[in-house]
Amino acid sequence: MNTVYLCLGGNIGNTRAIFKKAIEQIESGIGRCVLKSRLYTTEPWGFEAEQLFLNLVVVVETELEPHAILELCQQTEAELGRTRSGKGYQPRTIDIDILFIDNQIINLPDLKVPHPLLHLRNFVLQPMCDVAPQLVHPLLKKTMAELRDECADEGGCRVV
Repeated sequence: MNTVYLCLGGNIGNTRAIFKKAIEQIESGIGRCVLKSRLYTTEPWGFEAEQLFLNLVVVVETELEPHAILELCQQTEAELGRTRSGKGYQPRTIDIDILFIDNQIINLPDLKVPHPLLHLRNFVLQPMCDVAPQLVHPLLKKTMAELRDECADEGGCRVV
């Protein structure tokens, strides 16, 4: 059994309802959601957008292999209206990022775990601290709480 940490984000449409559907699909396809963070409103990261984002982290227990998890996350995104244009960061109905799969380190062209930018993003670190503040990043050798406290991201991240 693997423990997977997923970050959900979105800023188009009824994001709360989309997250609810995403979690239902995650539970039916990937595995049991054992924990979720509080919901946060956050500023866009890496681009300008009029609408703020909502973000949360879910912890899932699964027997699936990493690529199967990725495939099901991308399928869920597509079913919930996510379109990709290849033009960098942009507003979206939903984004599901794989943050961690246990303490595995995966460095493939289509899948990098731990997520390579998570330590730079308050909108990931704050909800991670809700669910696993003492989880140690397998590459950076610091806890989520330490990474959050050291993070230079000045974007707002507030509990909804």
